[in-house]
Amino acid sequence: MLRLTDFIIDCPDTMKLAAFYAEVTGRPIKDGSDADWAGVQFGEIELAFNQVADYRAPQWPSSEHPKQFHLDFEVDDIEAEQSRVLALGATLQRDHVGPEGFGFRVYTDPVGHPFCLCRNRGVVWTAEGPVWPERR
Repeated sequence: MLRLTDFIIDCPDTMKLAAFYAEVTGRPIKDGSDADWAGVQFGEIELAFNQVADYRAPQWPSSEHPKQFHLDFEVDDIEAEQSRVLALGATLQRDHVGPEGFGFRVYTDPVGHPFCLCRNRGVVWTAEGPVWPERR
């Protein structure tokens, strides 16, 4: 049996980056987090931050030191969420939102990792979160 348990992100300061993603997602930093390893729990999966002394930020979209991953966050209000993540220290890199308000925007977190805020057509928001349209 195989089970995904962690998504690990290298960074120069675990607690600082964990605090950024805790604020972005509204989830707390995991108890026991420290300068070497910090986490934010999502059910059975932990978004974890690993301290790397010689960390070099990805230079997206350059291929000289490219990204190794990126995160997508589906949002119900892309403008409000953009204001929030920019205030937390994110940087807008590219805007791919169309005139009807659907699409995505690419940001980098405070240490250069890219992530996207997405608003997909047909997604309905409920108290439990987004409900995706059926795929045919």
